[in-house]
Amino acid sequence: MLHFLPGPVIGCISVILYIANTILWLIPILICSLLKALVPLSQWQKFFSYLLDQLASNWVLCNTFIQKVFTKTKINVTGLEKLKMKDWYLVISNHQSWIDILVLQRVLHGKIPFLKFFLKKNPHLIGKDIDTTKKACEKFKHKPVSVMNFIEGTRFTAEKHQQQHSPFQRLLKPKAGGIGFVLQAMKGNLSKVVNVTIYYPDGTPKLFDFLSGKIKQINIAIETQDIDESLKGDYVNDRAYKIQFQKWVNQLWLDKDKKMLQLEAQAKKDM
Repeated sequence: MLHFLPGPVIGCISVILYIANTILWLIPILICSLLKALVPLSQWQKFFSYLLDQLASNWVLCNTFIQKVFTKTKINVTGLEKLKMKDWYLVISNHQSWIDILVLQRVLHGKIPFLKFFLKKNPHLIGKDIDTTKKACEKFKHKPVSVMNFIEGTRFTAEKHQQQHSPFQRLLKPKAGGIGFVLQAMKGNLSKVVNVTIYYPDGTPKLFDFLSGKIKQINIAIETQDIDESLKGDYVNDRAYKIQFQKWVNQLWLDKDKKMLQLEAQAKKDM
């Protein structure tokens, strides 16, 4: 709506509105979190879990409204029609920019349960880390949830790609440990994998470029598959399952690399 304003002005206004929106919803979220922690009754905590998700969802909704008012970024998405609010999802995605989080929240809002970002710094610390993972996932078992993980572990850059000697053309090496622990800790509660591929035709954007309305287009491909018995097991103690699971993740990433190249080729064709 306000696309006539200079980019830097749009960016500054957007930043101010994002901060104001965050403060607006952060205060009731903190209050509700405190009230939830004070009373260890299941129904009480269940009520506040739903309320907290709704407050966070409203925060995302307002962020999306700010984007639509101040920017004209076109987001092309395929695969949304298979998603449902009442399913339990493991969401994985390639990672290039801090904008990925805003984009994922925007396109998946209202399509799947609110995203719970799951970041593991030390998936190799098996004993201690699996206990931490179990505790983190315990609260996700009582209602539909979407557990989100960037399995590359970090944002893609040409330097990191070269340092890793990555076998993929447009991706870093995936780390299977994080989602392996999540699936194990959730004990079969998660039913589907939502595999998101994000492609920026204009190159990897910086956050202020996005807030300033400089990003013309973002292309997203979403693929969904069932979490069958072959993906369930003891990632920590079952070596055969661990090897099989890592092969599955690697194949998933090979397919995602091809999808990135397809999106790139299509974008060049449409120019």
